[in-house]
Amino acid sequence: MKFDAALAFKHLSEVPAVAEAAEQIGFDGLWSSETQHDPFLPLTLAAEHTQHIELGTAIAVAFARSPMQLAYVAWDLADLTQGRFILGLGTQVKAHIQRRFSMPWEAPARRLREFILALRAVWDCWQNGTKLNFRGEFYKMTLMTPFFNPGPIAYPKIPIYIAGVNRHLCRVAGELCDGFHVHPLHSIRDLQERIIPYIEEGLRLSGRTRADIQLTSSVFVITGDTEEEMDRAREEVRAQIAFYASTPSYRPVLETHGWGATGEELSRLASRGRWNEMPALITDEMLDAFAVTAPWDQLAQRVAERCRGVLDRVMYYLPFQPDLNAERWRAQVAAFRTAAGQREE
Repeated sequence: MKFDAALAFKHLSEVPAVAEAAEQIGFDGLWSSETQHDPFLPLTLAAEHTQHIELGTAIAVAFARSPMQLAYVAWDLADLTQGRFILGLGTQVKAHIQRRFSMPWEAPARRLREFILALRAVWDCWQNGTKLNFRGEFYKMTLMTPFFNPGPIAYPKIPIYIAGVNRHLCRVAGELCDGFHVHPLHSIRDLQERIIPYIEEGLRLSGRTRADIQLTSSVFVITGDTEEEMDRAREEVRAQIAFYASTPSYRPVLETHGWGATGEELSRLASRGRWNEMPALITDEMLDAFAVTAPWDQLAQRVAERCRGVLDRVMYYLPFQPDLNAERWRAQVAAFRTAAGQREE
C-alpha cells in the first residue's frame, strides 16, 4: 500500500513549501482536489519543487472541460513531472455541472467512458503521429494540424483514475482505467460486496485482473492526544459523514448496511437547511463502519490493518499542514510503512 497526502492550501504561493515537505516527509503521492481552487495549477508548482513524489488530481471535474483542453493540460504535466502525474477524473453531480459550471449533463458513465477514449486518441495522435479521427456519441475531434500538435514526450502513458459510487462508473474504471478513487464515505464491507465486484465486471470486459487497477481513497480518522481531542474529532467526523450521506448518489453505501432510511431522512433535513440536526442521525455503529478511531500513536497501524488487501493507496481525510505538525506526519509515514510491511526508503 502507498501512503499519500491531500494538498491543502489557501494561496498558491503556499504550494511549493507544502509539496517539498510532503516529499521530504516521505509520502508516496500528493493529491490536488477541485473544490475552492483549480486542481492543475498547484500541481505545476508542486512539480517544480519535487523530484520523486507522485502528483495527481483527486479529482478534476471532467465535464467542466473538453477532452482536448484536458489533453493539453495532462500532456504538459506528464512532461513536466517526468511521468509522475496521475490524471484523476470525476463526473460530479448534475446540479453542479449544470448550475455551477453551466455545462451539459447527460448519461454520465457513457460520457466519461467516451471522454477517456477521446483523451487517449488525442495523445496517440501527438505521440505516434496517427490521424486524429475520434467520432463518438458525445465528442467529435477530427482536426489536429502541426501548428497545434505539441509532439511526443518521454512519458506519454498518463495513468487515468476515475471516481464513482455506482455500478456503471465502477465498470468503466475496470474496463479502461489505471485506478479508481473510492469516495471517502465508504466501508470495507461495501468495497468487498459492491464496489470491487462492479470493478471486476469491467476488468473482465477488457481481459484484465484486479492487479491491473489501483484503488485509492481518503479514510475518515478520529484521533487525538487526549480524550477531549478525540471527542471533538468524533463529532467533526460525524458531521462530515452526515453531510455526505445526505447526497442521494451516495445512498448505496448506506443501503449495504441497511441504513437507507437514515440516508433518506438526512436528505430531507438537508433540503430544509436543517444542517445542525443531521449529525445526530449518525450513530456510533456508523462511525465504526466509516471511520478509524485510534490515538495518534496507533492510528497508522489501525488504518493499514483496515485497508490491507482492499485499497492500494490511502490517505487520511485530514489536511496536510507541515508547518503545524511535520514531525507527527513523519511519524505517521514511518508507522504506516512498518504496518504495511514496507521497507524505509
